[in-house]
Amino acid sequence: MITSKSNPKIKNVVKLQKSSERREQNRIIIEGRREIERAVACGFVVDTLFVCNDILKESVNIAANYVEEVTLEVFEKIAYREGSDGLLAVAIPKYADLKSFKSKKNPLIIVLETVEKPGNLGAIMRTADAAGVDAVIIADPRTDLFNPNAIRASIGTIFNVPLFACSSEECIKWLRVNDIKIYCTYLKASIDYLEADFRQGSAIVMGTEATGISDIWVEAADQNLIIPMNGIADSLNVSVTTAIVVFEAVRQRRS
Repeated sequence: MITSKSNPKIKNVVKLQKSSERREQNRIIIEGRREIERAVACGFVVDTLFVCNDILKESVNIAANYVEEVTLEVFEKIAYREGSDGLLAVAIPKYADLKSFKSKKNPLIIVLETVEKPGNLGAIMRTADAAGVDAVIIADPRTDLFNPNAIRASIGTIFNVPLFACSSEECIKWLRVNDIKIYCTYLKASIDYLEADFRQGSAIVMGTEATGISDIWVEAADQNLIIPMNGIADSLNVSVTTAIVVFEAVRQRRS
């Protein structure tokens, strides 16, 4: 059992709370039974599983290269969220090249340009998983794909949806080559999202809440979309906007 917060393994987990360390070590942090189990089910390898039996309510049956039992004091040092269930994993991420992705006919894709907030990324991954989206592409990312808060916000669904990162230029080229129509949420020259035809191969492009999509996507768009606002609000949270448009696409494809 690890009883000291100065243990080298514990110190390393703390270091992994920084994105630069996660990239350098090629490791990610996953906290919580549900999230860890979903990662393993999706083929992610858990390098080290840290277990705090003072918090743990049920027995553990999670495959890991190493299992380390820790005291409550030590676990509180490495945990990054409140109300933890006593399980934290250091896992090996899986990254894929968009060029190698073979999408099905008429895919439904979500593109997020320069996403900054891990919570928004996680919420959108949860929507993507629920809607059966074929892939999520992060164009010009400003946060690492498997940020612990993105994993948490996605409740582990981030591991189940094909996820890619690339430049906007590479993304647009790939969408063109695969005959996928580009729909951007943008105020100018827009149509009501209910009037769009999502039954063909479609990429729904979302920008940041602060600045929206950049000029490269404005120029690449086949059609711009708008969600009419009936109240005093002039916009919605990007994850809410994504969910509205994506599930309209799903509705059309079912009918």
